[in-house]
Formats: sequence, C-alpha cells, structure tokens
Amino acid sequence: MVPEARSARANWLPRWFWPSFAFPATCWLLLLFLLPFYVICSVAFGTIDPLFLTAEPVYDPRRWSTASFRGVLQDLGTSGSIQQQTLLRTAAYVAIATAICLVIGYPVAYFIARHTRRSKAFFLVAFIAPFWISYMMRMFAWVNLLQENGYINRILVGLGILDAPRLWLVGEPSTVVLGLAYGYIPFMILPLFGTLDRIDTSLLEASQDMGASRLRTFLRVTVPLSKQGILAGCIIVALPMFGDYFTQTLLSSTRQTAMFGNLIVGSIESSLVNTGRRSSSS
Repeated sequence: MVPEARSARANWLPRWFWPSFAFPATCWLLLLFLLPFYVICSVAFGTIDPLFLTAEPVYDPRRWSTASFRGVLQDLGTSGSIQQQTLLRTAAYVAIATAICLVIGYPVAYFIARHTRRSKAFFLVAFIAPFWISYMMRMFAWVNLLQENGYINRILVGLGILDAPRLWLVGEPSTVVLGLAYGYIPFMILPLFGTLDRIDTSLLEASQDMGASRLRTFLRVTVPLSKQGILAGCIIVALPMFGDYFTQTLLSSTRQTAMFGNLIVGSIESSLVNTGRRSSSS
C-alpha cells in the first residue's frame, strides 16, 4: 500500500477503533480474574465464625479487617510453625522440580527447533501426545509403577542398585519432586521451543565464522537469546506447582511431604465440614 494512502486510511479510522480490539480481553479479565480476586479478598479480610472457626466473607471493603490476614502472616513468620515449614518445603520442591524441567526440557526443545527441520510438527505431536491423557490417570500409572512390587523396584533390585524394594510412596520427597517435574515438563518445553525456533540461524553461523566453537556459540549466543523462553517456561511451570496438592496426595500423602496446597485444601475441607454441621444443627 502507498504510504500516503495508508496514512489517509489511518486518519480516517476513529480513535476508538484499535483500542476496541482490547475490549473482549478486558471483559474476560474483569469477569474471570478481578471478580474472583475480589471475592478472595473478601474472604481474606472478612471475619471468622467464633463457634465453627470458618471464614465468613465481608463484601463491603469499608468493613474489611486485616486481623485474620495478619494472623496468617504471623504464622508464616513464626520459626518452626507448620505453615512456615510447609512453605519452605514447597519452595524447595518447586525450585528443584523447575530446575529438573529446565535441564531436561531445554535439550528436547533445542533438538526439535534445530535438528528436525520438516518433521518439527511430528516430533511436537509425538512428545505432547502422552500428556493429552488425564493428569490423574498419569499419576495413577506412576503409583502402580512405584509400588513395593512395581516395575521400578523390580528393575532396580534386578540390576543390583537396591538390595530390597523401596517404599517410594511413603513419605519420599524425591517421589513428589519427580512427580511434579513429570507432570509439568511440557509447559517448559513449549515456550523454550517457540523461542529457540525464532533465533536467526545467521547469528549462529556468524559466530562460528568468527572462530567460535559450537559449544561457545551455544553458551554465548543461543542461551542469551533464549533467556525470554527460559524465564517464561520457569514462570509457567513454577506458579501452578506452588498450588499443586494432587501430586503429593497421590504419590506420598504423608504430613512430612505436605505442600502448601495441601494445607489450603485441608483448611477448606474442614471449613466445609464445619459449615455442614452448622447447617444440620440449625
């Protein structure tokens, strides 16, 4: 299009034309994020039933109280408290599992982006296809594999790595960490692949033409250019891990490996039980 015609068309459009494209996303954000967030704040800054110790939301911001919220923060800051220990344990699990996802996912994403060429779609579908199965079903499969008489123990005992079957499903932090890494690793590979696939190959060729080895090119060119994908993958993987409770429930289900999501679920369940008792008694 001629620049003059393009400028005339831009001047013809009303000011609200381009901002209107953000209207659907704005409505979606208001409805499905800000409104639930307001409800959460109403519960957090609401009151506590003195008899059943259940949270009662207060929807009027003028009546909000920070007493309960400050009590939670105080519990988190108290050395040796269950809340603090669980939070630190969750942070450690998430950090280790995210690092495992990055160490495993980066080579896979690099291979698909750089060495598959025309078969990229095939490799992506082949890798992602097993994860179309329900998360619960995949975790149940790991439960069967990690049982005392499961295939994992049979293989390790048969190879002489273990002298006797190990109880992987009874309070093993490594089982929870590996379960988290297995469940969330696709969300690390996809953003890494998208970033690596967009790197201009001429930059890599220029680095090698100037005498850099393949390893030096990878460390000095590829990795810095993929920092956005690494950051995006770590955030996408780590955030849902912090709220995960299902993995620990299936693969360990002991108090010694409880994550912060398990505390929240336990609190909600006890609140629902108390609410049911109150309604039945009334």
